[in-house]
Order: sequence, then C-alpha cells, then structure tokens
Amino acid sequence: MRLGVNLDHVATVRQARRAAEPDPAAAAVLAELGGADGITVHLREDRRHIQDRDLRLLRDIVRGRLNLEMAATPEMIDIALNVKPDQATLVPERREEVTTEGGLDLAADQASIKRAVSALRHGGIFVALFIDPEPESVKSARKLEADAVEIHTGMYANARSETSISREGERVAHAARLAARLGLHVHAGHGLTYANVGAVAAIPEMEELNIGHAIVSRALFTGMARAVREMKERIASARSRPGA
Repeated sequence: MRLGVNLDHVATVRQARRAAEPDPAAAAVLAELGGADGITVHLREDRRHIQDRDLRLLRDIVRGRLNLEMAATPEMIDIALNVKPDQATLVPERREEVTTEGGLDLAADQASIKRAVSALRHGGIFVALFIDPEPESVKSARKLEADAVEIHTGMYANARSETSISREGERVAHAARLAARLGLHVHAGHGLTYANVGAVAAIPEMEELNIGHAIVSRALFTGMARAVREMKERIASARSRPGA
C-alpha cells in the first residue's frame, strides 16, 4: 500500500511567520527518505499554506508520486495542467474551514467536476475525487469517469465509542469494496493517526492512504524520516494480519 505524506502543515508553520522555513521541499526529501511513496499538497485558493512556488519546486524534486489536492476551478485546472502532478485529487474548498471538512457534493457540483476531470485526464493526469463513504458518491464518481476515489475518513477518525468506530469503519470498508467492484482505484485520508490507521489500512481494496497532520506532528519530536517510517510500519503491520 502506498503512503502519501501531506506537507500542508509544514507550510502552515512557515506561513505563520511569512518566513523561509520550514521548507516543504526539504520536508519532502526527508519524507521520501523515510519511505513515503508520494507527497501530497493542497494549493488552496487563499494560499494559506502551500504556495505556487512550493508546488513547482516539489514537481522538480519529488521522486515518487506528486498528488495535488485542488478545487475544481479554472485557475487550479490551469495550474495543474502546467505543473503536471502525477495525480490530482479534487476536493471541496471553503475559505472559512480550518481543513477540508467533507467530501465533494457530486450531485450539486456535477458540471464543474465533470469539466475538471475531463480536462485533467486529457492532460495525462490521474484524477481522484475526495468523497464521503456513501454508495451514491462512489457511483457518481464512476459516472464522472474519475480514475479513483479518496474516501473521507473524518467520521471514522472522530468516532469515540466502540460502536461508532465500528460503524464508521464499516462505512469506509463498504465504500472501498463498491469502488473496487466498479473499477475505481481506492484511496483514503483525513484524520488518520498512528492509533487509528490500522483498521483502514487492513481493508483489502485500499491502495493508498494520504496522511499529514499526524505525521508532521510526530516529526516535531522524532524528525520527518522517522515519523514516516513509523507510519509505514503501522500500515504494513495492519496489512499483514490474517484477513487483511
């Protein structure tokens, strides 16, 4: 299973002082040394963390997969077609949110998402849609001709009781099974930590996890390479369990 390390919060620390460091490009090098299979960044409309220059530098230095999270807007489509990330993950975006709060509304935004998917795929970019773990969202992603879905794991990550954790985990697993049956690649992310990643990593259909906050947080104490290695170990352990 691939691990994509999201470096948005490295840039968040830098932007708090409008300084030159910490540098997401340097963090990307260390993350890949630690075993990251890819690097994920979200270039937001308000440029609150990752900047255009970061994206260009990352395209030059990332050896694995560069995954650009982006809104389905003409500006971002033009940037993606110019920079050519390996993957574009279309996500909803609201200025007032702290971080992405849920999956795309594929019914309400169908026209703009369809245009974005078509343009990006025509440009040779692999396209994923960030969706809630709902069967109708999975089916809509297939109709929109995306290559993959990234299942939003926020509800699972925020669940506290054993019952709710089990229920939300099964929703993610069911969405993953359906997506795979429909011929979609299956990714997941949002709120995953060293403590809760196991159940999601163990889903057989799961191909890629994108994790940022937990890894960057641990990297403050252990360093980026070690933080990534430890997450890779957790994922590998979950995948090796019987039935995984």
